[in-house]
Amino acid sequence: MRITVVGIGADGLDGLSAQVRGVIDSAEVVLGGRRHLAMLPPSDTQERGVWPSPLREGLPDLLAQHQGRTIVALASGDPLVSGIGTTLVELLGDEAVEIVPAVSSVALARARMRWSAESTEVVTLVGRDPHLVARSLAPGLRLIVLSSDGSTPAEVARLLTSAGYGASPMTVLSDLGSSQEDRVSGVAATWGDAPAPALNVVAVELVAPATPMHGLLAGLPDEAFEHDGQLTKRDLRASALARLAPLPGELLWDVGAGAGSVGIEWMRAHPTTRTIAIEERSDRAERIRGNAARLGVPGLDVVVGQAPRALIGLDRPDAIFVGGGATEPGLLEQCWAMLGVGGRLVVHGVTLQTETILAQWHHQHGGELTRLHVEHAAPIGSFTGWTPSRTITQWAATKEGADA
Repeated sequence: MRITVVGIGADGLDGLSAQVRGVIDSAEVVLGGRRHLAMLPPSDTQERGVWPSPLREGLPDLLAQHQGRTIVALASGDPLVSGIGTTLVELLGDEAVEIVPAVSSVALARARMRWSAESTEVVTLVGRDPHLVARSLAPGLRLIVLSSDGSTPAEVARLLTSAGYGASPMTVLSDLGSSQEDRVSGVAATWGDAPAPALNVVAVELVAPATPMHGLLAGLPDEAFEHDGQLTKRDLRASALARLAPLPGELLWDVGAGAGSVGIEWMRAHPTTRTIAIEERSDRAERIRGNAARLGVPGLDVVVGQAPRALIGLDRPDAIFVGGGATEPGLLEQCWAMLGVGGRLVVHGVTLQTETILAQWHHQHGGELTRLHVEHAAPIGSFTGWTPSRTITQWAATKEGADA
């Protein structure tokens, strides 16, 4: 099967070349959203179909119905910018999909704002949780936010304000490239709830006092997470994440997740990283979901259950963090077995029993065995002294070919 994806700007079919119009007119089947299909002139010979909902689940059956026929798909702007083109390439492969892009809404928005590509980050909220914006919050950064609908600008303004970015200037650019193009500007804190036109892009200049809460590297302050005491503290978390070494597209199992801090910071490392947090207590699982949304990674998956039983059937991980429960019979064995070559396992323990187990695993599989002891200065009467935290034993190992 081969499919041609044609991007259409806000000026509709009038903005297409005669050659591209010919590709659309000669197709046996044209697929697209209702708005795009409504632009086409009536035809008795051409079959038209609306994208299924949910899209990804329904696409294989829809395409199978038109096997062997010439197919054109209509999309907005650049089909590879949060568009159907990306989905079709993932589903059918590079060779089966031809892309004919129009100017994207991102390019148009940057042109209207006079913002360079290198100074701007793009966040898509099309069909996604608005909390994703929180992952990209950093003073001085410019954001182009692709809106899901007319309610998105108000939702973005509320999220910015709640995160301390209420002073950030916002500009909503609607119907870009059409004769109805418009723009409205203001600041997040006073934006209000009035809906914008359905086709809009939000441009934001992030303004807030720089604090450690805005850091992009691992080791957010402990205060960034709601917790009941079950939290991998900042210094230990940074050490664990340095050894877990997140890479784009990789999956982490955060076993005994507590407040979810390690899995959350793993996902903040790159937009394509994923985490499955395994937590026995349902109240902590709910707290993990809240922390993840507030810190910009609402897609973090939480499994409520006790490991190792709760690990059965989960997607195979690239790295695993065990923050507690290493003495549970079979847990480390199952975690190690699920890792492929190059997979990383990091385990923390505070008891002598766990330390003994980790020493045995270090002897058998190598890696790093480290004792981490952190002290913080704190008042002692009118003086200042060191307050020690509980010493942590950390075992970190990468699975080599001989262990696979």
